[in-house]
Amino acid sequence: MSHGCRGYQMNRRSMLGTSLAAGSFLGLNLQSLVARAGTDRKATAEHVILFWNSGGMSHIDTFDPKPGRPTQGDFNPIDTSVSGVQISELFPKVAKQMHHVALMRSIAGVNGDHGRGTYQLQTSYNTFPNLRHPGLGNIAANELEQIGDLPSFVSISGQGTRAGYLGQKNEAFYVGVPGEKDPYLAFPEGIAQLRGNKRLEALQKMNSRFVSDAPSVEFTATETATKDAVQLMRSPALKAFELDNETEVNRDRYGRTAFGRGCMVARRLVEEGVRFVQVNRGGFDTHYNAFPAMQAHGETMDPAMASLIEDLADSGKLDSTLIIMLSEFGRTPKINKDAGRDHHAGVFTVFMAGGGIKGGTVVGSSDEDGYKPKDRPVQVADIHASVCYALGIDPNKEVLTPLQRPLKLVDNGKPVMELFS
Repeated sequence: MSHGCRGYQMNRRSMLGTSLAAGSFLGLNLQSLVARAGTDRKATAEHVILFWNSGGMSHIDTFDPKPGRPTQGDFNPIDTSVSGVQISELFPKVAKQMHHVALMRSIAGVNGDHGRGTYQLQTSYNTFPNLRHPGLGNIAANELEQIGDLPSFVSISGQGTRAGYLGQKNEAFYVGVPGEKDPYLAFPEGIAQLRGNKRLEALQKMNSRFVSDAPSVEFTATETATKDAVQLMRSPALKAFELDNETEVNRDRYGRTAFGRGCMVARRLVEEGVRFVQVNRGGFDTHYNAFPAMQAHGETMDPAMASLIEDLADSGKLDSTLIIMLSEFGRTPKINKDAGRDHHAGVFTVFMAGGGIKGGTVVGSSDEDGYKPKDRPVQVADIHASVCYALGIDPNKEVLTPLQRPLKLVDNGKPVMELFS
C-alpha cells in the first residue's frame, strides 16, 4: 500500500545503500564513524592518579632495561609477578605488583626540550602562541561530574597543569606539603569562627557587587574560586588531606618521605571521590652522576607506589582508579662522559595500572639498545586518548575557546586498545 510521496518511501536496505553511496550514515561522515569506533563506551575508570616525574625519566634505568647491552648502565633487571616481564632492580616492590600494571615501551616522542616536552606530555598538543591547552586533570574536571565537596582536580607537591580555555573552575587545587593542614583553609590564629564567618559574608557581598556592576571573566572567576574555597573549608571531607589517622605501619610501608605522604594523600583523595590527583616529583634531569640519583629515586618511589597499588587493589578501588606515570621524555641510551644520560625523546616508556587496564601487559618495544621504537610505536596523543577512553570521555570532543575557536580535547590521538581488557 502506498503512503504518500514516493520520495519518503525507503526501506532499511535502500536507506543503507543511499547512505553508503553518499559516504555518510544518519548525518555522520563515514570517516568520522570509523575514527570514533571504540571511543563510545562505558567508563572503566572514575578516578586518575597521575605521577608527573619532571626532568625526563630514564626508560632504560626503570621499566625498559637492556641487560647485557652497552647502554645497560649500573642496574640489573629483575623478574616480576608477570612471567617474562622484567624491570629495573630499582623497583623490587613494584615488581611484585606488575600483574596490575601495563607498560607502553614504544612511546615515539618528538620534543627533546624540557618546556616543549612537558607541554606536549601534559596536554597532547605542541606549544602554540597565545593559546594554553588544558591538561588531563583539567579535562577530567571539566567533563566529569564532581563528587562531594572536594575539588575534582588536586595537585600535590607541585603545580598542576593550567586549565587554559576551560576556565577557572577547572584549575587544580594545590597541596604544597602533603599530609599537613592547609593554612589557607582555616581562619588565621586569633580569628574566632563567628568573626571569620562575618568577614566571609562581607567579602561575598563585595564580590557580588563588583560582578553585578562590572561583569567580567576575571571577577566571575574570583567569585567562583572564593565560593569553592569556603565550601571546602567548611567540609568534613577536608580530613582526607590529613594523615593523622594513618597507622605507623602505613607510614613505614609508604616511606616517611614527601613522596610517600603524597601517595597516601592521593589514595585518601580518590577514596573520598576526587576525580584526578597529580603527584609531582622532580630531579630526573640526570646529565651528571645519573645512577646514584636514580638509586635514590628508586628507594623513595618503590615502596610508596607499590603500597598504593596494593592498598587500592585490596580495597577494590584499583578497578575504578587509573594510575599513570609520565615524564617529558626519556634519557639517552648512551652514557655520557659525566656518567649521566642526556635528553632523549626518540622512545620512552609509560607506566599504567588499574582503571580497566589489562595488568601484566607490555605494549610495543624499543630496539635492542633503547634508541627508538622497534614495534607498535605509540604517539604522545595516544596516551591522552587512552586516559580519556578509560574515563568515558570522547577525546575528539570539540570545545570552544573564548575566541570561539573549536579545539579537540586531545590532539588527534587514538586509544591504545591493547591496554584494555
